[in-house]
Amino acid sequence: MDPELEAFLPFLPDVDLRDPAAARRVLAERAAAIPPPDLSHLDVEDLTVPADPGVPVRIYRPREGRGGAIVWLHGGGGVFGDLDTEHPWAGRLAEGSGATVISVGYRLAPEHPFPAAQDDAYAVLAWAAGHAAELGLDPDRIAVGGHSAGGGIAAAVALRARDEKGPAIRFQLLNQPGLDDRQETWSARNFTDTPWFDSHKVSLAWRHVLRGRPATAYTAPARATDLSGLPPAYVATAELCPNRDEDIAYALRLMQAGVSVELHQWPGTFHGSQALLSAEISQRQNAELCAALRRGLAD
Repeated sequence: MDPELEAFLPFLPDVDLRDPAAARRVLAERAAAIPPPDLSHLDVEDLTVPADPGVPVRIYRPREGRGGAIVWLHGGGGVFGDLDTEHPWAGRLAEGSGATVISVGYRLAPEHPFPAAQDDAYAVLAWAAGHAAELGLDPDRIAVGGHSAGGGIAAAVALRARDEKGPAIRFQLLNQPGLDDRQETWSARNFTDTPWFDSHKVSLAWRHVLRGRPATAYTAPARATDLSGLPPAYVATAELCPNRDEDIAYALRLMQAGVSVELHQWPGTFHGSQALLSAEISQRQNAELCAALRRGLAD
């Protein structure tokens, strides 16, 4: 493990997914302690996207933006996280990339199992594409992306948009995405005590999200048999993360299907460790996410 990250291990909170309400409180407290980003170059607005039910979003518009945008999904196993806990990261992504970031407050499991979160994300994508002119966006430069569970939801939205001939997606920004409920890879089977998120917590998260329903490619994108025709992707993995091997396998399958992919495996890191902002490797991870989005949305 990177020595700078290892020094933080005693201070990491214990998130118990057996109690979703408690997990949400822990994350909210930890997010409130994160130094806020500099949003002086952004206009930030809260809206509700018309859907059934309405989906809350927080939009971060760079005043000197380039017209590109990303529909951004927070992490949290599909069980915790919201617009406020994602605020530091969505703001940094907008500030660092120059793209408009549409952060989505999707419904959470277990109260709202699959397909609630995916439906919310897809509704926001369709809304952004359909209202691009009034939002000041280029409809040909809209990406999807997210951290962890949010990355898995983003990948599922890309599959659905392809299959339903829905809104055009320029790019996928997938950071340590949760893609496979089966947990059959080496990292999923062996990383039983990794920091912050381990295989046991991954199992609990999938149990909450599925609630006994069978998984499909729109829940767990690794189950998709055909990955052709999907948007170019940036896939980032953490070395000590249960999702690592399923993410690398998905990136390879995308490439084999003719999709352009940039795959970045970050050595010495663990799931979510990019949140430890004082570590040099975390700073590089966050900067690279912004740079990848700039490249992916370039004219």
